[in-house]
Amino acid sequence: MEQRRNILKGLVAGAALWSAGSGAWAQTPFRSSRITVTTRGSGPDMVLIPGLASTAEVWNGLATRLQRRRRLHLVSVRGFGDLAAQGNADGSVMPGVANEVRRYISEQRLNRPALIGHSMGGQVSIRVAADAGARVGRVMVVDSSPFFAALISPSATVGDVEPIAQLAFQAIQFLGDEALRTRGRSMGLELGGATDAVFSSMGWQGGDRHVLAQSLYEVMTVDLRRRLPDIVSPVTVVYGWSADQSSPRARADSLFRGAYARLRRPATFERIEGAEHMVMIDQPRRFLAAVERFLA
Repeated sequence: MEQRRNILKGLVAGAALWSAGSGAWAQTPFRSSRITVTTRGSGPDMVLIPGLASTAEVWNGLATRLQRRRRLHLVSVRGFGDLAAQGNADGSVMPGVANEVRRYISEQRLNRPALIGHSMGGQVSIRVAADAGARVGRVMVVDSSPFFAALISPSATVGDVEPIAQLAFQAIQFLGDEALRTRGRSMGLELGGATDAVFSSMGWQGGDRHVLAQSLYEVMTVDLRRRLPDIVSPVTVVYGWSADQSSPRARADSLFRGAYARLRRPATFERIEGAEHMVMIDQPRRFLAAVERFLA
């Protein structure tokens, strides 16, 4: 009788570890001073990482369409939107955020999740994939570059963009994120290239002044191209494109292809006509189609 009780207890405990009929282990509470994560749906795991000054809300449209087939892990960075800065209040932001996403994948036992990262979230995804190896199934970067200055000029260096990054940092620190919201677009167009990827005001939900300033500085100055050969997962690059030769987006094909040239296996490139930086909001149907191809 005692043996039967022990077996029953084991079965009940084991059953409690399974969730949503998806065959995945149930999540345990995840606490982080740098990110928050909410989950929706059931099925194979997918991690969605938003861009600079955005929260997981930017993925609402996509999440609604995928949640019946995927278990979505929606990341928000502390210090963006209404989230208190906590661990992102001092020092660098992106390395700590990437480490926490990687820890989340490990601790929650996600099974080779797909990563989708927009803008700064794309750079975070590059870091995670480079460090996690085969534990990441596939990666989609959305209007993101391992070195954003290369979207202004393929020959640009960190030294070239440093003064601009310093100005942007100071503008946000002293004037608030509204300074970038109102002036950033014109600054980007003046510099040329697909620079709305850095200076676009679309999708900005504001946040802690220091976290915004520091994050933008990192987005502009960090060069992750040396990490591309460390990524073993297939990579898809999605970006806005325009057939209008007067638009900076007309050059996007060559700029994004050049930016990802160091991957160990060639990336898949998906250009979305009519979209600028917020691809998933600018052209939701075309973006969804690109995501479906990515997951096929």
